[in-house]
Amino acid sequence: MAKQPAYFIPHGGGPWHVMDDTRFGGAWKDLEHFLKGLQGELPEKPKAILAITAHWDDPSILTISSAEKPGMYYDYYGFPPHTYEIKYPAPGAPDVAARVKAVLEAAGIPATTDSERGFDHGTFVPLMVAFPEAEIPVVQMSIRNDLDPAFHIAFGRALAPLRDEGILVLGSGLTYHNMRRFADGSADHVAQAERFDDWLKQTLESSDMKERDTRLEHWLDNPDAQACHYPTPEHFLPIMVAAGAGGDTAGKRIFKGTVMDKPYSAFRWD
Repeated sequence: MAKQPAYFIPHGGGPWHVMDDTRFGGAWKDLEHFLKGLQGELPEKPKAILAITAHWDDPSILTISSAEKPGMYYDYYGFPPHTYEIKYPAPGAPDVAARVKAVLEAAGIPATTDSERGFDHGTFVPLMVAFPEAEIPVVQMSIRNDLDPAFHIAFGRALAPLRDEGILVLGSGLTYHNMRRFADGSADHVAQAERFDDWLKQTLESSDMKERDTRLEHWLDNPDAQACHYPTPEHFLPIMVAAGAGGDTAGKRIFKGTVMDKPYSAFRWD
């Protein structure tokens, strides 16, 4: 099978894809357009999709969904009733889950499986837009609750061989995620968000892997980091995983959108 790329994709805010987007000023329309084009950029139909979601951030050990027919996990609150009836009937892939576990353990990274966990909105929202046919098997995977950057880069690096087996690695989160300041349109905060997004682009597009990893490991040293990811950085960790899965290839920013004046980006590694 053709080698699949690795991606970091934004999943947007809640179940935006089935709602009137006016509450965000139509911000997610650009994201919808980007995600709809993602499938056409792939070298061929993937054997499976491995989705590392920011919304599965409670396990102390990396956990891989192994259900044959994953259910739904509506991990959002206060949305209209129809958003709790969404279905994404993509099949699971227990054999791929076992392969992911084996690859991680061969790299010295403990992992376990969970046959009960359903798709959370970090997985089903972007996939419903990008892969609406729901034909490609999907294996969902957690991050680890210590949120350690160096560990998650190594975790992603261990996943890199799966790309040669036709498995599409997708990290799903947001490059800007400060729920308390999304509506802060002040010039100072918008400038913080722009600077941080530019720093991230420069970091991920570096051809010096040692420098890239050092910058990611110490990302909180960036003076704008906490203003863009508060109170916790779980939405940033899938970036680390995707970068690690990219191997020694420099990333490329392939999308930049704006929500409430804050930039957010997607990246690809070939």
